[in-house]
Amino acid sequence: MLTIIMETRDNEAELAQTLSVLVAGAVEGLVSDVIILDHGSRDGSVHVADAAGCRFCAEWDLADVVRSARGDWLMLLEPGARPIGRWVDELIEYVALNREPARFSPSRMYRRPLFKRLSQKAAPLEAGFLLRKQDAVAVARADMQLSDIANARAVRKLTTEIVPAWVALGNRSRSAPI
Repeated sequence: MLTIIMETRDNEAELAQTLSVLVAGAVEGLVSDVIILDHGSRDGSVHVADAAGCRFCAEWDLADVVRSARGDWLMLLEPGARPIGRWVDELIEYVALNREPARFSPSRMYRRPLFKRLSQKAAPLEAGFLLRKQDAVAVARADMQLSDIANARAVRKLTTEIVPAWVALGNRSRSAPI
């Protein structure tokens, strides 16, 4: 029903955090597969993905990856991001009744500081991105990244909140965008 796709570069711990939350969706039959698109990781990301049963792609073409997804819907996430609350139930209902792309609501407990919210635009995948596979297939190209798909779309906002990836990064400085 739903394929999760994430891009990673040396995000072993963050990847493990996100995958641990997605187990609930797999158990409920919502998550059909998880695809990890790697940008040259030198840590244990490949081992974390393998242990979780994910498809790990070291070399990939986004258009091919999107076409190969098993789910009818795609959820694009950053490693470290974690949907919270009743996210499985809400997504099951949303994909059954809607056609429009959607984002999670940013967690009220983990907001960026006010100055950063006012002065910097949030990353395209900070609140995740949910869209139909056929819509992604229509726009995906080989030279794109996941953020390009999520960047310029008007979307609905889900009531379910997401803990953004930057929380998992903690005080570790974030590398240049993937």
